[in-house]
Amino acid sequence: MSLLNFRRKETPQAPASTPEVEAFLEDYSIEVMPRTAEKVEDFRDLLPAGTRVYIAHIEGTTIEDMVATAARLNADGYKVMPHFPARIIKDRATLANWIAMYQGEADVKQALLLAGGVTTPHGDFSDSMQLMETGLFDAAGFERLHVAGHPEGNRDIDTDGTRLRVDEALRWKNDFQTRTDAKMAIATQFAFEAQPIIEWADSLSQAGITLPIHIGIAGPAKLQTLIKFAIACGVGPSLKVLQKRAMDVTKLLLPYEPTDVVTELARHKAQNPDFNISHVHFFPLGGIKTNANWAIQNGGAAAVPANAE
Repeated sequence: MSLLNFRRKETPQAPASTPEVEAFLEDYSIEVMPRTAEKVEDFRDLLPAGTRVYIAHIEGTTIEDMVATAARLNADGYKVMPHFPARIIKDRATLANWIAMYQGEADVKQALLLAGGVTTPHGDFSDSMQLMETGLFDAAGFERLHVAGHPEGNRDIDTDGTRLRVDEALRWKNDFQTRTDAKMAIATQFAFEAQPIIEWADSLSQAGITLPIHIGIAGPAKLQTLIKFAIACGVGPSLKVLQKRAMDVTKLLLPYEPTDVVTELARHKAQNPDFNISHVHFFPLGGIKTNANWAIQNGGAAAVPANAE
């Protein structure tokens, strides 16, 4: 008998790539901020050619920094979709100036319209519907407008924990698509459990909301980091998935990966081709490189970076 019983190292799990997951990850999008984009030497080493890259506009970020990031990504061949947070846009003239800057310096033709994370509006706008009603995006020839979705509700909008006002706003936005030439979709907050996401998506379909859904998925990250972001972003019941994991000491220090939720959603999509979730949108909370590498390992040929083609 050995005097020393060393615990055998666990063999790293092989990527859980399947044809269903590869198909589900095709044409995924990812979100960056100017300060996180600065840390990436060459996006073409990480992202497939033509990837849609959202640029999050956090309060305090200058429009000049946003436009510079958009110009860089556009020059690298990526489809740029900056955030337009209604509550930090002072007035119609400011909105028109932002649109002109994005188009003149970065050839931007896509936008995510949302209320924004601040509580008190800085000026005339308090929600994305008011931005849409200005007509400025149509006049500027924007080809695609995305709006925010919340599979687990939004406590900032529905303080009683229901989804009544959020769903009412989605119905308004769904009707708006009939009045614009722009393609529209719902880009959602991230969640960690597949079945509630499926039930929410089905409920929209049953309510006659035909906007396709780009489902928010949190990329690989340390568990503590993910829990912090999830609480700050108001993630609902699916937070218990992380909390349960945190109670398991053997998993506490291991990074979270979205393999389970993506695999379940991909399987459901394969079994139900008309399912209204059409794309995956990544929030790279553990870093852009970490998230991109996970997509490369799981996404097959469609996730190969531009420089590796």
